[in-house]
Amino acid sequence: MVNQSPIPVVVNGAAGKMGREVIKALSQTTDMNLVGAIDINPEHQGKDIGELSGLSRPLGVPITNQLEPLLLIASQEKQLGVMVDFTHPNIVYDNIRSAVAYGIRPVVGTTGLSLEQLQDLAEFTAKASTGCLVIPNFSIGMVLLQQAAVKASQHFDHVEIIELHHNEKADAPSGTAIKTAEMLADMGKSFNVPIVEEKENLIGSRGFEGREGIRIHSIRLPGLIAHQEVIFGAPGQLYTLRHDTSDRACYMPGLLLAIRKVIGLKSLVYGLEKIL
Repeated sequence: MVNQSPIPVVVNGAAGKMGREVIKALSQTTDMNLVGAIDINPEHQGKDIGELSGLSRPLGVPITNQLEPLLLIASQEKQLGVMVDFTHPNIVYDNIRSAVAYGIRPVVGTTGLSLEQLQDLAEFTAKASTGCLVIPNFSIGMVLLQQAAVKASQHFDHVEIIELHHNEKADAPSGTAIKTAEMLADMGKSFNVPIVEEKENLIGSRGFEGREGIRIHSIRLPGLIAHQEVIFGAPGQLYTLRHDTSDRACYMPGLLLAIRKVIGLKSLVYGLEKIL
């Protein structure tokens, strides 16, 4: 087997909670090399990302708020480069386009991209023949929940989704909940056909109603990380699927898999289940 050069990786949003977890995971791999760490927080500029992430040793990678110079550096490495993005819905679209323009493959955990933006990015990456992975949730357990929900939907006609996250999450509903609802809606049947005429005494109390009558409810509280319930109902029974995150380390196996897989892609792929 021919030894390949390590995959050069740039982490955007490196000083955030997810970003620091990514740094820890990358430091334990042998086939990836961290070449840049970007964060806009002025308090972190110039600090070593290894020390900031709580590693026992510095990594020799200072934090900067300049993305494009690091994309340029990554593009000049022997192996195809990857940008991991855990930033903010307001800037992730531009980050992806910038990375692709430099030939860098984005692996995106930031949610909040609109359908129009995803479609535009799909066309942009396809024209550039550049892989891109947009992953609403890197947890393999969540993928298994979604697959179980699709199976259950064949036998239940009523379902609602509840997603719970920490109160620092900027977008609602979560990308994971939206993805789950889309998977159920694609089953070709309508859910929750009303048997009475509903009236919301307080607007929004029944949550958001999406395609095929599927409702999503969002909760934001300190103390939560990321949680989702898919509740199916039928006369005399409830069937509840729930996934709970207690540590962000649970996302790292899926993230590292995505970094390795995106190198071989030629366009945008949405969802972890597509690469498992």
